[in-house]
Amino acid sequence: MTDMLYTPKSEIDTRIQLFQTTLDQLGLDGALIIHHTNLFYLSGTSQSSHLFIPRAGKPMLLVRRSYERACKESPLEEILDVKSLKTIPDLLRDKGFGLDNIGLELDVIPYNTWLLYKKVFGDTNFSDISDVLKRLRTIKSAYELDLLQRACGVLDQVFTEVPSWLREGMTEIELASLFEAGMRRRGYGGCSKMRAFNQDFFMGNVTSGASGAAPTYFDGPVGGCGLTPANNPHGAGWKVIKRNEVIYIDYTCVINGYTADGARMFVIGDVSEQLRAAHAASLAIQEKLVAMIRPGVLCEEVYVAAEAWAGELGLESHFMGMGNDRVRFIGHGVGLELDEYPIFARGVKMSLAAGMTFALEPKFVFAEGAIGTENTFVLGNDGPRALTRAPEAIVRV
Repeated sequence: MTDMLYTPKSEIDTRIQLFQTTLDQLGLDGALIIHHTNLFYLSGTSQSSHLFIPRAGKPMLLVRRSYERACKESPLEEILDVKSLKTIPDLLRDKGFGLDNIGLELDVIPYNTWLLYKKVFGDTNFSDISDVLKRLRTIKSAYELDLLQRACGVLDQVFTEVPSWLREGMTEIELASLFEAGMRRRGYGGCSKMRAFNQDFFMGNVTSGASGAAPTYFDGPVGGCGLTPANNPHGAGWKVIKRNEVIYIDYTCVINGYTADGARMFVIGDVSEQLRAAHAASLAIQEKLVAMIRPGVLCEEVYVAAEAWAGELGLESHFMGMGNDRVRFIGHGVGLELDEYPIFARGVKMSLAAGMTFALEPKFVFAEGAIGTENTFVLGNDGPRALTRAPEAIVRV
């Protein structure tokens, strides 16, 4: 993969038309898109810009930097070089657009930035269109599914290389660096985006033995010690990998913007009977979840069923974490961000629909380590289809 891939005009046009239908239903004059994820989704570029999408008519991409790249990357017809936010309201009014009621992504815009927009736009009433955009991105097109499958394929390839790297006495961070290099040379840009506040995330997670039970701030079932308390204090650390302790590798792989997510287990020697049984339980729970998930099923029902099955196996206190550090979900949407809809958690009443893409991650954590599985799926009319396909057995080296 050597050439830049640009989003086709047909994709952008379809997305904008769907969004404009929603703007009309909400009674908004238009929306001002600022956040880079939605900006890319609706314009094809992540250059520093404001994308104005009116309720009806052609959108306008107002580029601060780099105008040259934006023109090359975006198929939109109206692309202007606009350096100052202060000029945007008059520019839009001169084009005949109403600005009485405008949508903004208020889930991610800092308060002081919102105050600035209020000042610049004067009497404009701003409404939050964050959830609308997240729901719009939930159903993936055939084009998006192809990109996601490519990302999953890269992740699968790198998992197959792990046994050639493993050696007793190497550190977790050394193994992590080899895994990350394997993805980077295949096209991973090195940025896995999350929308949730303060959930900083790099690429993924490597733990070995007891470090898999180290708790962290990150909202996931497995922590890890990390390298320092100062910056992303989770995942691979300085711990030396020893014989007969489980090696847990859980990574994202983002190719052309789309996020694959998967986890596989390795060991130099063999794991304990307790961990072997827990791994078998994770595979059994995943199989049951795949059998029950269909369009129309509520997200909450999936989590409740998974938790119940873990309880029936006597593993509830180790399911998705340990003790007070257990997380209360079993899966999450994937796409341009790692934490998209749907979220499989108690209280989430969203109905599943064909075209949704998500990761399921039944995992267990013990004092001796973390173990489980994770795969990326697309939901069809007859159920989920796995996009990650690396063998799921514990790989013994």
